[in-house]
Amino acid sequence: MADLILVLDEGTTSTRAILFDADGNTHGTAQTDLTQHYPKPGWVEHDATEIWQRTLDCAKELVGKAKVDRIACIGITNQRETVVAWDRRTLEPLCRAIVWQDRRTADFCMSLREQGHEDEVQRRTGLLLDPYFSGTKMRWLIDNEQAVTDAAKAGRLALGTVESWLVAKLSGGTHISDASNASRTLLLPLDAAQFDPGLCELLGVPADALPHVTDTHGPLAETEESLFGRAIPITAMVGDQQSATIGQGCLAPGETKATYGTGAFVLANNGQELPTSDHRMLGTVLYQQDGVRTYAIEGSVFVAGSLVQWLRDSLGIIGTAEETEALACSVEDSGEVVIVPALAGLGAPHWRADARGVIAGLSFNSGKAQIARAALEAMAHQTHDLAEAFAADGAEWKTLRIDGGMSANDWMAQDLANMLELRVERPDFVETTALGAAIAASVGAGLHCDLPSAAAAMRGGIQAFEPAMADDVRKARLHRWRRALAAA
Repeated sequence: MADLILVLDEGTTSTRAILFDADGNTHGTAQTDLTQHYPKPGWVEHDATEIWQRTLDCAKELVGKAKVDRIACIGITNQRETVVAWDRRTLEPLCRAIVWQDRRTADFCMSLREQGHEDEVQRRTGLLLDPYFSGTKMRWLIDNEQAVTDAAKAGRLALGTVESWLVAKLSGGTHISDASNASRTLLLPLDAAQFDPGLCELLGVPADALPHVTDTHGPLAETEESLFGRAIPITAMVGDQQSATIGQGCLAPGETKATYGTGAFVLANNGQELPTSDHRMLGTVLYQQDGVRTYAIEGSVFVAGSLVQWLRDSLGIIGTAEETEALACSVEDSGEVVIVPALAGLGAPHWRADARGVIAGLSFNSGKAQIARAALEAMAHQTHDLAEAFAADGAEWKTLRIDGGMSANDWMAQDLANMLELRVERPDFVETTALGAAIAASVGAGLHCDLPSAAAAMRGGIQAFEPAMADDVRKARLHRWRRALAAA
């Protein structure tokens, strides 16, 4: 009996496969790291062949354990905005993928802003002209990678984000992108079914190289029989942050989640009303079913867990990420040390590609405990900036549901509640990105009738954190944060 959902969760630092059943229980996980390439300051790249091969290896490991006849469907969730260019005939990548964190198109974005295009682009797409988004990365590849240039001239170029790349490889060439990922390209108007020719012309991206935009869940494609022994339906494709929002059960307007992974991303369900912001928040497609879209307002922070990874790998201040919680608890405060983690510029609500990281307030009293604590405090500080911007747009948070790898840190979860003066809820199963893809895929395959029913059946319990911080302590920390932020 085909009763299991295979989720392919392709992240920034690793790729993995997880098996879920229709009740949300897991039946196995396979995971492997992805190589990070930093050829120049501000440049971040992945090897698209490595993404594919390691994703396939993880999938085959679990299919082999569960037996292929038990796999009802596949759901894919992915790092968004990362761009892959490949030959649509050979399905071979033409160059390295440009990762969402990459800032190489900052000058192009600035030029478009100076020409007065940002207001119109934001009105139509919900996005700002920032190198974060996919469209300017696509243009850069066409202009600077000879193999991409040649493929475009020959009509053989395929451009897409990671879910599009994986589906092409899994299916033997189907070139599609779901609406949640397509809405992150600067090329899809929020109220249009397909990519817009005018926006493609503005950014210099050939429309014929782009995928067809589909629903996030439904009968989307199927795998080649040779990969797993039989064709398996692909019934969900959804960007990682939208997937986490589904996994948190934020399916009614106003319900809000924050995911703390490599970056930090807050999404508030906006229903079927087109999202707008006067405070530099983003509008995005949350999901699409039968051509009908549900939208979200989003605030994106570029550096969260990657700050802890940097403290570990580049500075050697900690040996493991888990050490940060014990170090934070070992001191009464950060000793006025403040970290502004602008290692890849600043995201919402500041949107400063030129910002750089700052460690302020150092003294002879500062040690690794104070620095580790300041790194965790930076998560609450950045989230507080987003909360203020959401509130100014009339979308004030009532509670915040958190997830992602960093959210397992109890100290950080409590600090969020303290600084936001809000109840913070964390699910027992914090990997809600994968769960959201499983929920969507279960609906796409007909295992559940709709997303609310699937979420009710597949989500587990929660743990709540209530605010418990004196006002003067909170105000003093925010004052130091804003002073350090100005220096960044």
